[in-house]
Amino acid sequence: MNHQGTHAKQAPDGKILIIDQDVERAEQLRTVLEFIDFEPVIVAEPAAWRQAIAKDMRIDAVVLGRCDTVRMVEELAKHDPDAPVMVLKSDDESAGLPETGKQILGFVDLPLRYSNISNLLHKAQVFRSSRDAAGTSRRPVELFRSLVGSSRKVKQIRRLIEQVAASDATVLVLGESGTGKEVVARNIHYYSNRRDNPFVPINCGAIPPDLLESELFGHEKGAFTGAISARQGRFEMAEGGTLFLDEIGDMPLSMQVKLLRVLQERTFERVGSNKSITTDVRIVAATHRTLEDLIAEGKFREDLYYRLNVFPIDMPPLRERVEDIPLLINELIARIEHEKRGSVRLNPAATMALCQYRWPGNVRELANLIERLGILFPFGVVDIKELPEKFRPDDSGASAIYADVAEASLQIPADPLDARLPRDGLNLKEHLSNLEVSLIRQALSEADGVVAHAAKLLDMRRTTLVEKLRKYGLHRGLDATSN
Repeated sequence: MNHQGTHAKQAPDGKILIIDQDVERAEQLRTVLEFIDFEPVIVAEPAAWRQAIAKDMRIDAVVLGRCDTVRMVEELAKHDPDAPVMVLKSDDESAGLPETGKQILGFVDLPLRYSNISNLLHKAQVFRSSRDAAGTSRRPVELFRSLVGSSRKVKQIRRLIEQVAASDATVLVLGESGTGKEVVARNIHYYSNRRDNPFVPINCGAIPPDLLESELFGHEKGAFTGAISARQGRFEMAEGGTLFLDEIGDMPLSMQVKLLRVLQERTFERVGSNKSITTDVRIVAATHRTLEDLIAEGKFREDLYYRLNVFPIDMPPLRERVEDIPLLINELIARIEHEKRGSVRLNPAATMALCQYRWPGNVRELANLIERLGILFPFGVVDIKELPEKFRPDDSGASAIYADVAEASLQIPADPLDARLPRDGLNLKEHLSNLEVSLIRQALSEADGVVAHAAKLLDMRRTTLVEKLRKYGLHRGLDATSN
């Protein structure tokens, strides 16, 4: 259903089934839909809708007019449970109409208004594409494995992970809260030779000091009040795998001494036992604190710091890799779609506004925002004015500017219905070239530089893509073997 306004007239973008006994009204709707390159299929008699479409015909959306709406929704669901349904609604027909929900996406207001219809078609597009994606075998959306981004800093983090993953060196991940330190730890584990063994995380600052020793090393039955049975600790659970010690800077000094001994001797005892247990785990620690300052304050042991800081990885805050925000938004949306928790889209103006925000909560804050927008605007397209106030820029006239800049530079596809012509006009040829370059770069990044794979993502011949790479001077950064 993506409109190809930059090409010659093509086949309609999608079929819209209209079921309405009011033929004149249906014809008016047909005119509007054909104008925006959709193919309406009108059925005047509700009982005949099955005969009006082929058995395997894909319907991109259904518009219900004067008919038994509830019964029609049930019948349509049997034919295609994922078909987006919209209902025509005039003031005198409002009574008795069902509420919007999983089956009915929204209402087409009467008299017909272009903005209302186009917004609903956007919503239907997102609904359909998210359901299609959930049923395909595309790569699994497991955010902990995918360090999302194409910025220089993220590429550097990936290189560090590749260098250290194969070894058993202890890694210390540094960075502000919400930057994705656990994502790095899970990547290190995933790409190591320990990946088939457990990855066990523990937040050292979230467990009371008197329980932390038992959590790490386990305890024997009767070791303390409430210990009604023996229990393994995290070190035993992670045997052969990776133990992730999150917020290591919050660990009490008394526990730091015991952890240092385990790291040095590779043995420990359960609480209430004097039997030594040998351990084989890879340690990855993380903190948002500056450990050097804690050492100066006497709150962190210097010898433990040097034992942990064998291979440091510093995660940049989101505000220092703004160019990754569009890709992160797409990945976070893909995650909620994969988990079948709905979907949402952001138009270029909204995306560009988010690129201006400082993100004190980093990627975690962005993930929370996307989830919130998915709840507030299910299967909708969010504009800048619909973002929560703190995410909007101060300049109220920035929306049109952001939309234009975003279409030319951000690595997300834009729909012409969302495009805004700048007041002083633009060079259309240059504008479209910038957009084409952006999409080609994104495809190459997704395909790890393999031109043949990128060509498949762009639905073009490999030779055509090679010509475009030469045209835009993009081939110089590719390895000759990747072509």
